[in-house]
Amino acid sequence: MTVLVGTARSCGIEYTYSHFDRCGCRTVYTGCVIHPHFLLSGEIRRADEALFRAGQVGLFAGWGVFSTIRVIEGVLFAFGRHWARMRRDADLLRVPFPWTPEELEAELLRLVKANQAYDAALRVLVMRNRGTLWEGPGFERDFDLVAFTAPRTKWGASARLGIVAQARHAAGPFSGTKSASWAMNLVWHEEAHAQGLDEVILLNERGEVSECTSANVFAVFGDEALTPPLSSGCLPGITRELLLEVIEVPGIRVRERTLTLEDLEKADGLFITSTTRDLLPVESVEGLSIGTDTSVAERLGEAFAEYQRASVGRARQRAARAS
Repeated sequence: MTVLVGTARSCGIEYTYSHFDRCGCRTVYTGCVIHPHFLLSGEIRRADEALFRAGQVGLFAGWGVFSTIRVIEGVLFAFGRHWARMRRDADLLRVPFPWTPEELEAELLRLVKANQAYDAALRVLVMRNRGTLWEGPGFERDFDLVAFTAPRTKWGASARLGIVAQARHAAGPFSGTKSASWAMNLVWHEEAHAQGLDEVILLNERGEVSECTSANVFAVFGDEALTPPLSSGCLPGITRELLLEVIEVPGIRVRERTLTLEDLEKADGLFITSTTRDLLPVESVEGLSIGTDTSVAERLGEAFAEYQRASVGRARQRAARAS
């Protein structure tokens, strides 16, 4: 395992980048941390500016909602679904969310243009500035919109997973929300990499499979691809949602079903899904003996890629007509 850290320049700004190579032949992460500009409540700012301060409760208490969006040929893929999920989570967490889909998309596309990040990942966060006893003085806005872009992560051809018990509380009122209080997921993800793994399967209080730290889980049984229901405490991932609601492959059925670790061992194969991974086969799960048949995952992946291309093409045509 090697970790390389250095600097590069873009748009006249020097920024840090890192490269993580797990075994010399499979790159897990590479690229700069974020691009040189970010969006702050309507303004494009330099990423190296010190603009946040003590008393900004969303920043220091994790009071906010976020989403990670794939940018493809300058298009925010499946943006309407990301907006809807953020709006739903914002209502639940009492985070202001005043934008229509068109307004928020226009703001984010300004950032894409500023960074020339036409094939990238985009993280957007809405965080509260006010509330609680620790609120700071002099805030002009009750909330801030923050967004930044980064190069796409190179995940490799497959994933090696661990297992974490009691990691999701499915019965909780905030289960499945994409909250800025994300530290537990980051710790489990970092620990996984320290152990030579890529991700971990998170179990809920009933011992059922819920999700990974940043991906949904699917198990293949014959011609069916099964994924845990939202009642497992998992996040309603956008790629998961598209596979359940939109993607169609003759002879393959995708549906929800409660899954246990025993089910994972009985499955023909496993794969995980996320905005930055699309569909990624699982090659191993620590402590389990699993099947590694990738045929269903490959067929679904091909159909997903075709849907992605068509969706991006339609979006570009709409943009061209509007310009």
